[in-house]
Amino acid sequence: QVHLVESGGGSVQSGGSLRLSCAASGYTYSSYCMGWFRQPPGKKREGVAAIDRDGRTNYLDSVKGRFTISQDHAKNTLYLQMNSLKPEDTAMYYCAADLQGPGYCPTGLRAYEYNYWGQGTQVTVSS
Repeated sequence: QVHLVESGGGSVQSGGSLRLSCAASGYTYSSYCMGWFRQPPGKKREGVAAIDRDGRTNYLDSVKGRFTISQDHAKNTLYLQMNSLKPEDTAMYYCAADLQGPGYCPTGLRAYEYNYWGQGTQVTVSS
């Protein structure tokens, strides 16, 4: 059974940093497109970052240069390093996996590209 479990969220001040983790189990981790999404209160879910089986990445324009997606295949874990956080980054953050594709992300930033989701971890950035 596939499980994605996020952790690392919290409350920080503007300009601070957080590192989110997504522990994956129930499948061969290294073979698929993985992504991070976020959903601010009252708004739609949006793709933040994605990484494919070869380590190629894609980012939402507003986080480029501030966020870094990475993965540790040995630990079956996906990460999102978030630096220079802004109040507009406040959201519930979710990791997602596309376990039906060949491991390459068409964009990696669209929710319909994924078929498994974690429960989310809250990130709150105060000004």
